[in-house]
Parts: sequence; structure tokens; C-alpha cells
Amino acid sequence: MRSLMVTSIGVTCAAALTLPLAAPALSAPVPHASSARPPSAAPQSPGAGPPAAPATPAAPAGSVTPAAPTESTPTDSRTAPAGEPDDSGEPDDRSAGVAGSTQSLPLERLAASSDRSAAPAPGRGLDRRTTRPFSLVGVVWDDAEAELHGTVQVRTRAAGGERWSDWQDVETHNDEHAADLGSDERASGAVRGSTAPLWVGASDGVEVRVHPEAADEEGRSIAVRLPEGLRLELVDPGPDPATESAPAGQAGAVPGGRTSATPASLPVRPGPPPAGTAAVVPETLTAASAAASAVNAEFAPLGASLIPAMTQAETAEAAAEAAEEAVGAKPYIGPRPGIITRKGWGADEKLRERNFAYTKTVKAAFVHHSATGNNYTCKQAPSVLRSIYRYHVKSSGWRDFGYNFAVDKCGNIYEGRAGGVSRAVLGAHTLGFNTNTMGIAVLGSYSSTNPPAAAVTAVAKLTAWKLGLFGRNPKGKVTLVSGGSNKYAKGKKVKMNVISGHRDGFATECPGARLYKKLGTARTSSAQLQGR
Repeated sequence: MRSLMVTSIGVTCAAALTLPLAAPALSAPVPHASSARPPSAAPQSPGAGPPAAPATPAAPAGSVTPAAPTESTPTDSRTAPAGEPDDSGEPDDRSAGVAGSTQSLPLERLAASSDRSAAPAPGRGLDRRTTRPFSLVGVVWDDAEAELHGTVQVRTRAAGGERWSDWQDVETHNDEHAADLGSDERASGAVRGSTAPLWVGASDGVEVRVHPEAADEEGRSIAVRLPEGLRLELVDPGPDPATESAPAGQAGAVPGGRTSATPASLPVRPGPPPAGTAAVVPETLTAASAAASAVNAEFAPLGASLIPAMTQAETAEAAAEAAEEAVGAKPYIGPRPGIITRKGWGADEKLRERNFAYTKTVKAAFVHHSATGNNYTCKQAPSVLRSIYRYHVKSSGWRDFGYNFAVDKCGNIYEGRAGGVSRAVLGAHTLGFNTNTMGIAVLGSYSSTNPPAAAVTAVAKLTAWKLGLFGRNPKGKVTLVSGGSNKYAKGKKVKMNVISGHRDGFATECPGARLYKKLGTARTSSAQLQGR
């Protein structure tokens, strides 16, 4: 396994990506017009220096600190220049070479509404209007530390039609999904307050209303002040990647004749070439795309859209090789599941901050729901991911997609934040507990809807493999140190399940009551897959 990585991929990738890597500052997105804060550069993210070759795919407990991968020096950063308003006066960030776009519209003061279901003024929003196409919505504001105490509701018009949706609630409490306080990412000057994103499907019209909560002050009912700089973000994910046929037998079948490893719309390439053959860098890859792909070079060729699944025997063999370097360590690891890469779901690598950031290990997995709603098909999942990615980076000001992995309702597993699927990549998913953990987002909202069995099974498969790389028992407990949350003060040592829900580290509804109840099943299945 290791010899294949070095001879056929590692050397070739290193040769292909030999541009010297400077240690650039974390570049901040171009601020919204409503924001008074100037763009500022933050220090380089921890662990984001010139890295070494990829680590072995399986690492016993306490023996592996994955090295940062070889990175090229792309000329692009995580943000594209802001575009000019079109003839409708709606600003967006369309620019050449960047997939998708974001329309960012300042919210206006609402007049008193005759709609009895609406809260009384004061409030902010937008009346019905026609826009350029979009598929995901959210609301952002200037101060990342300010909370939106109130309700956000939107309704949208299906693209090319006249039908408007009913009012839909947008989850307002999203600050718990973010980089830790005091981290380089949080302190970049780019981060904004934001609601959760809501997937609405292809639309070209929108109406929004934001109403503050009522508070009692000395016997008087008053409206809580809304955050400054409220803006509606309308995200167009851009087109899906070019399609190719999946190799026969690549993955198990699911209803509808698709495979469980990848949606029908995704391209699939076979696994690594035989030892001694040269890996070819696809001409279509940019430097940033090549760097994001090279960190997975031990699993798939450069530019691959899928990291193929491995059998239990193959995974155990790889784990045994790694165990040779850690005397006395017995690997418990589940078979590696198929993982759709960032290339596979169409991540535009020009959006993210170009460096990768790592922590020392992976002690636990936090399970989330994306709170984007359940009105998506599995074929649309890559578009949902591209929309969330763009919302996290362009609208919320994060360095990259917040979660380390995502799972859709059909059980497809996706690579999330860039840096390598086998590595301890620092995410922005569980405020206070991003260090030495991984975040898995199940696409959808599961407070009152049961998660599909396929999604729960995928969580078990992913954790059995990834936690096994770091010697973690999915049914065990682990002690984590809080970076500061509304549940645990900074520095407090907290004992948690190795597979925990977001609400275990933060007072939040996430991952939804129905998904949270399924975590016991996921722990048991994950441990069984590890052979425990």
C-alpha cells in the first residue's frame, strides 16, 4: 500500500506540484457594502505551512500526527472580486472563472403588515421581487458576535414559473457552527453573523421578513434590537460537474438504480494506477484544485471524483502496515467507505483560503444536521453542498466549508473541508470543540423528521474508518478541552462520547432530536464495523 503511494502517485504529485509555498496571510473576503469594517488579513492558520508527503491511511492511537500535505502556490485566494450590480441594482459577486454566484441584498425597514401571521413592526425585509436564479438563501449581518433574536421567514418563486412557496422558517441560531473564539479563522476580520442556510431549489423570486423577539422591560413589551447590516444572501451553486459513467460494480445499488457511492450526476474515475505507472495531472486542474486533490493521493489519482471503497480485508491490511510502526498497537478499523471528493461535488477551489489547517489528532466525531431542509433529491446533493460552501465562505466569511464531511439522505459520503480525508483537518463545525475532532453534517433538518436509515448507516461507516485511523472506539468516551461555548467555559475538561451530537458541546437543537436519538445505533454499528 505504501509503496504504491510513493512510486506511482506521491513522487509524481510532488513533481507536479513543486512551486514554492509562501506562508500567505489569511485573505479576507471583500466586505459587503453595508459593512463599515475594512478588509483585514489574519495570521496564517495553525499547521498551514509547507507540508510533507501524505501519512499512511491507518494510524494507531497516539502514534500519528498527520503531516500537512504538499501545497502548490496558486495565484487565486478564497474569494473572487465582487461583481458590479446589474441593471436591477442587485449586487452580486459574479466573476470570470468562479462557479456560481451570490446576490447580496440589504434588507429594508418593513412597514406594518396586514398579514395577521406576521409579527408587528419594527422589522426588516424585502417585498416580493424578481431576481437572478438562486437555490439557497440565508441572512447575514456585520457583527459575528451579535445574535439575531427573532424570526426569519422567506418565500420564493420557482424559476420560470408563477408559483410562490409558503413562508418557510430559516434557523436563526447558527453561531454554534463556527470557528473557535480566538482562532485565526474567527479573528480574520472576515467573519459575519449568519443564519443557517436554507435550500429552496431553483428560484428567481424572493420575499423575506425578519422580526425581532419581544422582550419585557419594566412591564412594557419592546422589540429586541436587530443586528446591524442585515443582508439577504441568494446563492446560485452553478452547474454540476461534467458527468461520466460509473464503472460497473463500483458500489452497491440503491433504489432507482443509482449507486450508494455517488449520485448519478457525479463523474467517477477508477482507483490508483498500478505501482510503477505515472499519475497524469489532468489539464483541467488549477493549482488550487491539484493541491486539494493531492492530499488524498494515497487513495485515488490526482483529480479523481471518487475515493473508492475498500473491503474489510484491504483496509485491515493497510492498518496492519501502519501498526508495524507503532509496536503493540492493535488496529480496530472499519472498511473504508466510498467518499465523493471535493472535485466530485464540484467545489470551486478558488473560493477557499488556500492553506490547510490541522490539529494533532481526531479524538471524537460531532454529528450535525445542516438545517437546510429536506426538500432536495440525492441528485441535487452536490448542488446543495456547493451552495453551503459558497455561503460559508462568501457570505459568512469562513476559510472553507465548515464540516469535515457531509452525508446525504441516500447515504452518499462527501469530502468536506479541504486538507485530506484521512487527516486531522481543523474544521468550523462545533464552536468550542473544533480542535482534535471531526464534524459530519447530515444534509437536511431532523428536529421533527426521522433521518433516513441510509444516512445513519453512512455515519457509522465513516466513523468506523476515520476514527479507526486514530485508534478511537466509537462506543467509548473521551475527554475534550472546551475552547469556549455557551455550555462549557473555555478551558473546562469535558467527558463526551467519541461519537457525539452537536448539542453535547453547545446548547443547540442540532443535530435535531430525531437524528440525535439515532446516534446510539450509529455508535453500535460503527464499533461492530471496527471488529469490536
